[in-house]
Amino acid sequence: MNCRFCKTPLQDVFIDLVNAPASNSFLTHEQLNEPETFYPLKVYTCSSCFLVQIDEYKKSDAIFDNGYVYFSSFSTSWLAHSKQYVDKVTEQFGLTPQSEVIEIASNDGYLLQYFVEKQIPVLGIEPTANTAALAIQKGIPTITRFFGTELAQELVAEGKQADLLLGNNVLAHVPDIIDLVGGMKMILKPTGVITMEFPHLFQLVKNNQFDTIYHEHFSYLSFGTVKQIFESQGLIMFDVEELPTHGGSLRIFACHSNDNSKSIDPNVATMLDKEIQAGMTTRSFYEGFQQKALLVKLNLTDFLIQQKRAEKTVVAYGAAAKGNTLLNFCGIKNDFIDYVVDANPAKQNKFLPASHIPVVQEDVLKNHKPDYVLLLPWNLRDEIMQQLAYIREWGGQFVVAIPELTIL
Repeated sequence: MNCRFCKTPLQDVFIDLVNAPASNSFLTHEQLNEPETFYPLKVYTCSSCFLVQIDEYKKSDAIFDNGYVYFSSFSTSWLAHSKQYVDKVTEQFGLTPQSEVIEIASNDGYLLQYFVEKQIPVLGIEPTANTAALAIQKGIPTITRFFGTELAQELVAEGKQADLLLGNNVLAHVPDIIDLVGGMKMILKPTGVITMEFPHLFQLVKNNQFDTIYHEHFSYLSFGTVKQIFESQGLIMFDVEELPTHGGSLRIFACHSNDNSKSIDPNVATMLDKEIQAGMTTRSFYEGFQQKALLVKLNLTDFLIQQKRAEKTVVAYGAAAKGNTLLNFCGIKNDFIDYVVDANPAKQNKFLPASHIPVVQEDVLKNHKPDYVLLLPWNLRDEIMQQLAYIREWGGQFVVAIPELTIL
């Protein structure tokens, strides 16, 4: 395998999570009696550009199909984050009803709906038909396609270009990141702005977030590497912000390299220096991650064995992709965790891949009164703990496994 950006042959293994099914391939009751397909989950570090990446073991069009079960609007904190973003950039870049906003991977319209409220024209681009259908129901024009240079050329030919082009948590999700960024350059107006958000590789390593590794995430990104990728396609970074979302993310601001209307904010040099000082441009930064993940595995399985011996009940909350990575790497199945609660009806009455843990609605939790609730989407732990605060009434406790096992 060669690096998907600089084509350097990949030899340095960042982490090997062995084999797992695709994290969002939930099963029906009938499918429990059928074979499951497992794919390698081995991650490499490029020794040249330091892009951390997995191969396209499962094709992206098979992952992001009509049965895709991730709907952005189910997280109230994510909706609040999106609304704050819309208010901020509308004022910052002077967006008006004469502007054009385009979002790549617009999901169910979770974000564009706030531009629509301001009467700013929008276009969503979303390959999963079921999430796109919800956006269309909200009155958000949506193209059900993968974005890249081909679609960008078609839209430009139709006279469609963006004053603001955005994409949240999409850079990591594309196997051909060069084609994506190349298409972004094509569709951006001469003085337009690109904003992208993505989990920061610095935080992944620092906080042992190995569970954010799964087949949907083809790349794991540092600011310095993303800056190189954008520059290779004629785009430059003019600002960057650190965000608390998804365990620590970056929001980058980019424009055409020949756009002289924007000055480079000192944040750019500061972030580059932060990564260099942390060692992210050296191989040593990426070494030893396997052992950190193993420690989480040992501590979590020890905890579950202890509770099982003590005849305590443990359930989980949040049938998130990261949760499936954690459970499958640790070898945890439905004999240790009775069920997982999730608010998304598309996941309810199904079963987690490999572990076969049933997904149920919240009423089951209220009636069952378990001793422990393992929070799988730890990035939403404050939101979930507030929502489920009533478990304290019967002595229930919350547990997280990342970055280390903690009873809350």
